[in-house]
Amino acid sequence: MKEPLRTFSDTVHWCQILIGVAGLLIGTLVYLVDRPPGQTYFIYNSSVDFSLYSILPNIFGFIGNSLPAFIHVFSFILITAGILSSGKRNYIFICSAWLLIDYAFELGQKYSAIALKLIPDWFAGIPFLENSQYYFTRGTFDFHDLLAITSGTIMAYFVLLTTGERGVKNEKRQ
Repeated sequence: MKEPLRTFSDTVHWCQILIGVAGLLIGTLVYLVDRPPGQTYFIYNSSVDFSLYSILPNIFGFIGNSLPAFIHVFSFILITAGILSSGKRNYIFICSAWLLIDYAFELGQKYSAIALKLIPDWFAGIPFLENSQYYFTRGTFDFHDLLAITSGTIMAYFVLLTTGERGVKNEKRQ
């Protein structure tokens, strides 16, 4: 008997993806409320001013300084693992890859001269990539961000183990 054809919807792990997207929404809130609009790409380059920076008080306090670093790595690990639906064998690989990517960007702010040499000229006309040089020249290296990236990676790994096990158990019941 042939096994039924599995679709993309059947193979993704929606719980992991939704947790990752929820994290990105919290990260977006940090930028909307706690950061000046001139420091945020998607607010600064927007024709509509939807910053709440001067309207609401700083709601994340000191943790808001490094929370985006935590959330970025945490969310993208979960989204990547959820889309690939790779299982426990690849969780370490996915976590390590995003950890290295986020470390590279943080260290690129400290060593901007090296980072700027690596950015190709054709990035200039592509949305989001066009701000790569600005990110490295205007961004600030922060050791706390490295700690947040490490913590976000560890937390994401544990969430993957927890949600992945549930996914396996649910699949076996069907």
